[in-house]
Amino acid sequence: MEQFAEFVGNHVVLAGMWLLTLGAIIFYHQRTGSKAVGPQQAVMLINRSDAIVVDVREKKEFESGHIVDAINIPMSKLKQRLTELQKHKAKPVVVVCKLGQQSGEAVKTLQEAGHAEVFKLAGGLAEWKAQSLPLIQK
Repeated sequence: MEQFAEFVGNHVVLAGMWLLTLGAIIFYHQRTGSKAVGPQQAVMLINRSDAIVVDVREKKEFESGHIVDAINIPMSKLKQRLTELQKHKAKPVVVVCKLGQQSGEAVKTLQEAGHAEVFKLAGGLAEWKAQSLPLIQK
């Protein structure tokens, strides 16, 4: 610990830059990051808290396999179809996409629309499949 204090004392500018960078990273993640849940946590939210699942993939992908009782609203039409989710404002929402990358934007949109508890599925449907969880196929 003494060496650390000595290092910081000798390299004040370097230590200050490191702290500034760390603060910027934390700030960025708090502003842009959305809460992510893994597949097991999503199942618990669905079963215990009556969460709804919003799948933001296109209809063709959705029909090839989706989570039970998921609502399909493609990302490109989410803002226009927000009224469909008004009746579910009190419930937690789990947003699902293919790989977990598009769902962050959908989470922001839903939060701006007034949904309090919105989560994205970490890893998307690919992670759901990897854990051999059930899918509905048409």
